[in-house]
Amino acid sequence: MAKEAHITSQSWSRRLQCEVDKDANYQNTYWCNRDLIPIPRDRRTWTWQGFAGYWVIGGINTTAWTIGSTLLALGLSVGQAMGMVVCAAVVIAFLAVGAGWMGSHQHLGFTVVSRSSWGMRGAFWPVLNRVVVGCIWMGIQMFWGGQAVRIVLGALIGPKFVNMANTLPLSANVVTADLVCFFIFAIILAPTLWIRPEKLQLPFRVAFIMITSVMLGMLIWSLSTADGAGELISQPSTAQGSTLRWNSIFGLQSFLSAYVSGCLGQSDWTRYARTPNAALFGQAVTAPITICVTALCGILIASASTLIYGKVFWNPFLLLLYAQQSMTAASRAGTFFAGLGLLASQMALCIVLNSVPAGMDMTTICPQYINIRRGAYIVMIVGIAMCPWNYVNQATTFITVISGWGIFLAPMAGILLADYFLVHRRELHLDDLYIGNHSSAYWYTAGFNWRAPVAWLMGVWPMLPGFARQVRGVSAYNGWDNIFRINFFVGLGIAFAVYAVLHAVFPAPGGRGSSPFGERSHGVLADRTTLEGYSS
Repeated sequence: MAKEAHITSQSWSRRLQCEVDKDANYQNTYWCNRDLIPIPRDRRTWTWQGFAGYWVIGGINTTAWTIGSTLLALGLSVGQAMGMVVCAAVVIAFLAVGAGWMGSHQHLGFTVVSRSSWGMRGAFWPVLNRVVVGCIWMGIQMFWGGQAVRIVLGALIGPKFVNMANTLPLSANVVTADLVCFFIFAIILAPTLWIRPEKLQLPFRVAFIMITSVMLGMLIWSLSTADGAGELISQPSTAQGSTLRWNSIFGLQSFLSAYVSGCLGQSDWTRYARTPNAALFGQAVTAPITICVTALCGILIASASTLIYGKVFWNPFLLLLYAQQSMTAASRAGTFFAGLGLLASQMALCIVLNSVPAGMDMTTICPQYINIRRGAYIVMIVGIAMCPWNYVNQATTFITVISGWGIFLAPMAGILLADYFLVHRRELHLDDLYIGNHSSAYWYTAGFNWRAPVAWLMGVWPMLPGFARQVRGVSAYNGWDNIFRINFFVGLGIAFAVYAVLHAVFPAPGGRGSSPFGERSHGVLADRTTLEGYSS
């Protein structure tokens, strides 16, 4: 019996392992599977149009849409706020190009590239950070996807659904309609997580057309209905002098912090680029233009909404839900199509920013049994389990902490850029990124590159006092608060410099140079002809 049980467990173990390509020159190991290897040529399907659409989806979101409310609340005028948005958009473009370069040229994702800087074992730390952030934001984005479902169903069903009685207690922090729509969105989203990243260009193009039409449609409707943009856009700045300057910088870096996680994982998508430069147009042109246009539209629509409804609506979901309450034929038709566009956008955002990047990071936990697909479903389940409505519907210390998580991610971006561009000079031994012993060039000391955590800590610690003061809600400002207000630049810059200096003073042996994938790793001796599909 024991022998039969052992055989059965072995059989199930083999069945549950991730698939391996036919005639593959790799095996499923503790360090490698199909989704971690450099993407072979036949899976590099993304063109410049695909990346342009990717950044339209990434640019037209609630972060860019509502940034005006943050900047105006800090005392900036609309002109000054848009100036900060333009500056942030340019920085995001540069960061996206830099962080995506190793993907479009070596066809590697963030998960694997981190091994060259942190070490084979040390790379679990930055990956774990991204997994945690990805799961949390997956849940929050799914909640807003549920709001899009609520808009669509309210337009279709009418007053019976819009006025649905709430059967949940106040302590639930969510009403019945929101909860029902949240799970409907989850059911709609689930099948799309099965689509491989190399097959997502067409769905993203559809989403890009829909969300662009929604934003422009809402802009035209609000301006025409209000007979103008309202008084908000002409209001002067309420802050002056040094307060205005520090608030401007804080608004700039807050916006950057919201995008740092997506930029940090750019290589997760650029690795599917058909040509090395396919992603550049989307990153350098589409991204900044879309972000700036979205922020401007958000300000104009919010300003016009004050004339239409007597109150300002920064969030497009809340604006549509309020507009729908009139239940006229025009409002139902308009909110239906707008809600449908937001629904498509939220589905795409969940995939672009959360399920694929965090799903790929999940694969590093157990590559033999977790691939991007399975990782994406794990991320989705965790996102549901965290009950995101608790953090969206009420102000909590937790949401303050997660919003400031950029202080931990910005130094990681600095380390990534310094390692790839300065230390290794854009050259990597690809096989060594999948070998978990001392023969790997990236094994360093017992699998850890001590230079990376030292640089990361040096980039993080100056922000911790200001971060703690913000979490505690301390109102009196001091020098630590000013450092925290520029945490993105300080964290990235310090980590970048310290990591580069440490490698210059204490160089790691064997890390320079490059070699292709598939020659000696994973216990498989590859025939030279099979390597052609992996060459750039």
